[in-house]
Amino acid sequence: MKVDKKYRLSYANKAKEIVDQMTLEEKVYLMSGNIFMEDILKAREQGIHYNLTPYEAGGNERFKVPEMKFIDGPRGVVAGTGRSTCFPVSMARGATFDKKLEERIGKAIGKEIRAFGGNLFGGVCINLPRNPGWGRSQEVYGEDSFHLGSMGSALVKGVQSENVIACVKHYALNSMENARFKVNVIADKRAEREVYLSHFKDAIDAGAASFMSAYNKYQGTYCGHNDYLLNQVLKDEWDFDGFVISDFLYGIRDTVEAANGGMDIEMHITQYFGDKLIDAVKNGQVSEDRINNAAIRIVRTLLAFSEADDKEYGEELIGCKEHISLALEVAEKSITLIKNKENVLPFSVTNVSRVAVIGKLGNKENIGDHGSSRVYPEYVISPLEGIKRIVPNSEVVFDDGTDLEQAIAVAKSADAVVFVVGFDYDDEGEFISYRNGKKGVTAIGGVYDAAGGDRKESLGLHKDEIELIKTVGPVNKNSVAVLIGGNMIMLEEWKSDVSAILMAYYLGMEGGTAIAETLFGKINPGGKLPFVIPEDEKDLPQIDWEAEEITYEYYHGYTKLEKEGIEPSLPYGFGLSYTTFDILNASFAVVDEKILAKCDVTNTGSREGDEVVQMYVGFKNSKIDRPVKVLRGFERMNLAPGETKAVEISCPIEKVKWFNSDSNSWELEHMEYEIYIGSSSSDKDLIQGKVTI
Repeated sequence: MKVDKKYRLSYANKAKEIVDQMTLEEKVYLMSGNIFMEDILKAREQGIHYNLTPYEAGGNERFKVPEMKFIDGPRGVVAGTGRSTCFPVSMARGATFDKKLEERIGKAIGKEIRAFGGNLFGGVCINLPRNPGWGRSQEVYGEDSFHLGSMGSALVKGVQSENVIACVKHYALNSMENARFKVNVIADKRAEREVYLSHFKDAIDAGAASFMSAYNKYQGTYCGHNDYLLNQVLKDEWDFDGFVISDFLYGIRDTVEAANGGMDIEMHITQYFGDKLIDAVKNGQVSEDRINNAAIRIVRTLLAFSEADDKEYGEELIGCKEHISLALEVAEKSITLIKNKENVLPFSVTNVSRVAVIGKLGNKENIGDHGSSRVYPEYVISPLEGIKRIVPNSEVVFDDGTDLEQAIAVAKSADAVVFVVGFDYDDEGEFISYRNGKKGVTAIGGVYDAAGGDRKESLGLHKDEIELIKTVGPVNKNSVAVLIGGNMIMLEEWKSDVSAILMAYYLGMEGGTAIAETLFGKINPGGKLPFVIPEDEKDLPQIDWEAEEITYEYYHGYTKLEKEGIEPSLPYGFGLSYTTFDILNASFAVVDEKILAKCDVTNTGSREGDEVVQMYVGFKNSKIDRPVKVLRGFERMNLAPGETKAVEISCPIEKVKWFNSDSNSWELEHMEYEIYIGSSSSDKDLIQGKVTI
């Protein structure tokens, strides 16, 4: 049974009948988390990590309304210890540009959530990183709003196909970690609607049944209290039929403001709802109609999902071979080749007798941050272990790179050198404090030794890693840098000192396997950068990561560089392959309220490979300020050597409208538009045409 909006709304009358019979106390209970702080603190003292089992809220035994059972994400199921499948982080999955693959991941995650006893997945994270230093960038798909909406929608569809409620977060304009509890974000209406909210609307159109509010303020009001965001836009204008939950602990700060502002469920501990909300209704500060509206949304959604099937999901699904195989496939398709001088890659399995793996991250199980998205798989394959497995007959030497003279000697003696550099949970991610030596407590006020947070000092590698590559890289021409990280990493200072560069993100439990397969040619890389890499990080929006107030402008990322005429180091959507492709015979048209772009793609090399064909729309004839061009479609395809495939990409005309803040409406400019199709956002990689709308 497909639990789409139409099906969910078929439960409206039943939900209303139930809610009409409930006491005020029962209705408010539906809106309140069932977890107690004492239990959480006791669990932490025993070393039990976050979300060990589903976090419950609401439910009503008298009317057989099930509890909402929250399990976090997005790189897998955040529950249990040492069992869940750990997929690559969302940023890596964004690099696949593969919507069908992301939907398959959603299905696998949905199955594991059902097997753990959950019914809601809090891991459809689609905030837009205004600056790539945002610590939680790894939890989202990239810098482009259209791409975020497309990939997030695919995850929603996959998760909900297993009758698990997909929760989209963090709504909205949340892309600062260290200041997330205090910062007030300001944006004009065009930036808000076209850049920072449009992907959330895409998730609703895909059928998302739940939203989580953000911690930050927007236009002076906390997002968890924000009548404009939650009531006016989400529920009224966008006609969202599901329920809104708060982010945990400090997701709301006031009973009356949150309830009237559109919050439906306080998670995961009841601090402001419960008895305080009952009193607020009795005192006339919150209307019972508001409580009824929230209760109906909750009951309607939970009944629809709980009654859609009676399938059994056994624990054997958790971390099963099929899901681990999928995690490896995703890792393989994520890796992005961004330099390959003289085709130094792939290395030869048979001709390489000694491999040097250099860098502290080479022997590290590095799957991303240690915050709320942390997954605990049964095992993790490090890059070193992956390389050892793929060349069992070769000598593989590891050096952490701290002694440069020793690293030089190791590199000189090797047939191939692999530098593994970048970041880990200490450098970026959700901000986590250490109290009395215990890890895993989110810092909300106070100063503690900490891990994660935003990348405040630089968007480049650590100074010692830059020195390592510049000093050791040139001594062996068969050298490659494998970059680990959750978003863009600056290249200019050292990129000429190695022959090849792979962007490997955080690749999950089978990441080391995928890296080794790519280095030695078992896998042909086909990932594309889901962000632009500038030559100078000053070309990106500048940010004070501790700000109490900040303005989010209309332009960021590749659209900012293009608007200012700045050539990047590498363009958005860029990625090399071990084969070559030709894109020919492009044509463009407008048919049935859609812009169509067609072309033929030919694999002109000697290896099977994947290409991502991208469609952009340009606005040179616009009478208002608009980007040079924006992504409006993409398709990934696999081609055998010599094979040609036709590809057609369509974009609804709705997606080229602009938001007129004076009329508070979306408007279409009737003019000639530039349409581009090709392999990256760079003009040299695109074929241009025109259509008139």
